[in-house]
Amino acid sequence: MKHKKSAAKKPYPFSQLQLGIDREIEPDRNLHLGGRSFYFFDLDDNILVLPTKMVLFHKESHHEILISTTAFAHQQAFIGQRGLYRDYEIRFEDRTGSFRYFRDLPSESPFLQDLESALTREEFHWQGPSWNCFMHATLNQRPTALITARGHEAETFKKGFAYLAEQDLLPYEPNWLAIYPVSNKGIQRILTGEETTNLSPAQLKRRALRASVEEAFSRFGKNPNHRFGISDDDPKNIENLLQELLLLKMEHPKNSFFLIETHHGHFVKREIHRDEVSKAKPLAHEQMSLF
Repeated sequence: MKHKKSAAKKPYPFSQLQLGIDREIEPDRNLHLGGRSFYFFDLDDNILVLPTKMVLFHKESHHEILISTTAFAHQQAFIGQRGLYRDYEIRFEDRTGSFRYFRDLPSESPFLQDLESALTREEFHWQGPSWNCFMHATLNQRPTALITARGHEAETFKKGFAYLAEQDLLPYEPNWLAIYPVSNKGIQRILTGEETTNLSPAQLKRRALRASVEEAFSRFGKNPNHRFGISDDDPKNIENLLQELLLLKMEHPKNSFFLIETHHGHFVKREIHRDEVSKAKPLAHEQMSLF
């Protein structure tokens, strides 16, 4: 188990570990059968709500405007076509385009800066709907994968979550199984085997989900008692992840697979079956666990 670092801590006004909730280490449900529980998480608006902005460009004047990830999620299908952003467009250059703050820049890391900025606010502002699940997975050192549309380097995320542990906002650093920032060119090459790809982030997340499951089997054996859960807030991602989970369930019928949808801050858990997908809304105290 990897303990949090002992570095000097900056006293943020709101500390997640000081919740007034006594959390206890819970044994993994199927550990006595050799099974493990694997937790896979999207980042933005799922674990964390960060102030990172998207950049839109006016089609004619090239004037730039900044919008939140929430606004982008709601308006993405209409940008450049109709509605509030009909005269704007998305540009895909890593350094100068719409997603530049979701990449590591030469002299700075917007992710680390935005994380520190977010932590000055109250918990309910920066904690996403799956934060409690992430806290549960980290406290119990469940093997965890991060599957995000961002394009930072994996080490950037490790530094960010180590920082949360240093600030007593997490009990430990996560027990990382894998980190897949699917807009990262190196990660795209790993997922596709190609130098360039036309796959969307949602399609790449689908591949990252399979790669994470395969990594779990590789490291912990193909035990039929392993359980897998993934949470995401974006409907396009949910659709793609669901299709991949159905395939995985067909291939590994004895393993359990769960999908948690957190769109608009909801928390809807589905267990995947070969012939159907069951839905359940867990009670608040059950949200500590994906399973």
